[in-house]
Amino acid sequence: MDLSRATHPSPYDFLPPVPSFTVTSEDITEGAPLPKRIVHDSAGGENLSPQLSWSAFPEATKSFAITLYDPDAPTGTGWWHWQVVNLPADLTSLPRGAARGGLPASAVEFRTDYGTSGYQGAAPPPGDQTHHYYLAVHALEVERLDLTPDTTNAVVGFHLTAHTLARGVIVGTYQH
Repeated sequence: MDLSRATHPSPYDFLPPVPSFTVTSEDITEGAPLPKRIVHDSAGGENLSPQLSWSAFPEATKSFAITLYDPDAPTGTGWWHWQVVNLPADLTSLPRGAARGGLPASAVEFRTDYGTSGYQGAAPPPGDQTHHYYLAVHALEVERLDLTPDTTNAVVGFHLTAHTLARGVIVGTYQH
């Protein structure tokens, strides 16, 4: 197990295994603290969605989804910071701040555990625990998921698990 990640397994360890592909970011470095620009404004950040690029995904990919999840949140169920689906198969990157109006028209974002939709950055409770933020790009076998913005995080996750061909994951950390 990569010790830069949480002391518990990755949330993806509990799902059916799928191949991986490359995800890179100018804002997230594997195992390193997140920069303030992508941290939630309540924690002194700018709350911008991170720049992302992905490559080497399966040729059969028909769309992408992106999720950002903190399994270390003191909730018993983790904390969803971002879920977006129906990104076209020819899209291979997003600029920083894309969640503020720069996503393709086909994209659907869901309510986060903050209670609002769209990207919401890291803001763990103050303390000495480091939180781990799993940013995943999911290559899907379908062109679109027929979900609405009020679909629950669990139902979104169910559909992603059912249709994921491959997944690229990068994990950043943050401590408040």
